[in-house]
Amino acid sequence: MNATTAKFGGLVLAAALSLGTAFAQNTDPNRDMRAAGHDTKGAVSNTGHGIASGTKKVYHKSVHGVRKGYHKTKHALTPHHDTTPHETPDQHTR
Repeated sequence: MNATTAKFGGLVLAAALSLGTAFAQNTDPNRDMRAAGHDTKGAVSNTGHGIASGTKKVYHKSVHGVRKGYHKTKHALTPHHDTTPHETPDQHTR
């Protein structure tokens, strides 16, 4: 047995195996459509869950930012100490 015969035999064997698996697959169009429908349903469900969790996260971050801004503004507007110049008693007598 020479190398060319061995290569040809391997090629025939590979072709036979690939054709056997091709014919063994189920080609029922109804089953394919059901599988596609189920896959689409799963993809839509996963997308919906992702959008819902993203929306909740954005909402909570927005509330946090608004509250933080409110408290910063509130503290900035309330005087912690009086910075106006006070008159001393001897300034009244002049």
